[in-house]
Amino acid sequence: MKEKILDNTFIHYWINDHSTSDICLFFSHGVTADHRCFQRQDEFFKEKYKIINWDIPMHGQSKKENFIFYKECALLMKRILDKEKINKVVLIGLSLGGYPSQMFAHLYPGSTMGLVAIDTTPFGLKYYSNSDIFLLKQVGWSTKCFPTNLLKKSMAKSISKIKYSYELMMEMLNESSKDVIARQMEIAYSKFILENQDIKLDRDILVLLLLGDSDKTGKIKQYCMAWQKETNYPLHIIKNASHFSNSDNSESVNDEIENFIKKICKV
Repeated sequence: MKEKILDNTFIHYWINDHSTSDICLFFSHGVTADHRCFQRQDEFFKEKYKIINWDIPMHGQSKKENFIFYKECALLMKRILDKEKINKVVLIGLSLGGYPSQMFAHLYPGSTMGLVAIDTTPFGLKYYSNSDIFLLKQVGWSTKCFPTNLLKKSMAKSISKIKYSYELMMEMLNESSKDVIARQMEIAYSKFILENQDIKLDRDILVLLLLGDSDKTGKIKQYCMAWQKETNYPLHIIKNASHFSNSDNSESVNDEIENFIKKICKV
């Protein structure tokens, strides 16, 4: 994977330039993490498809890039595709990464082959109660109440089921101070509250929802079930996996993505 920087930004992304595949997978990671979330997907798919894996604004190597809105993230994603002369993508968003992925699919339906939403939640006013919104507003400042080491360890433990996932999350968290982590979480969720809207994706865009069977992060399970009920998108449960399901059970998630791509190619 070759690291690149988007022109006139601090956005870093990685791409397997050697691939000649017509199918491109665009990965977006979760809050406080970075592109390394998808190590096991990079390894599995890099010889099969073209891959773009980026650090979203304020994260990883893109820390210097200000986070404005998820719409802005989608615009940055489109700029990356334009630079690489890629017309269509399969979007794969983990947790917070599901938001820029959904926004991209909403803004650029003609450039979207499909969307895989992993342990994430939907845009839509109907899904979130006033109490949900209140709790989201508390995420940033409440994070600062924890001692740094306890904060990082508890975050990594809460989203992981296996040692590999825990250690990978700790590796990413240890590159940020507590203040940076609190700021990332505050910005990420406050922007979601401000930008949340009823989004109806083009019916030609295939969507797959994946959820770890042990994902106890917030009300994600409840949101995913409501999302599936509202849209009839298929919701597949990943066994032996927590919130970081693509790492906890990468074999199952990779198989799900592979089968999803095959389904897209038949349409």
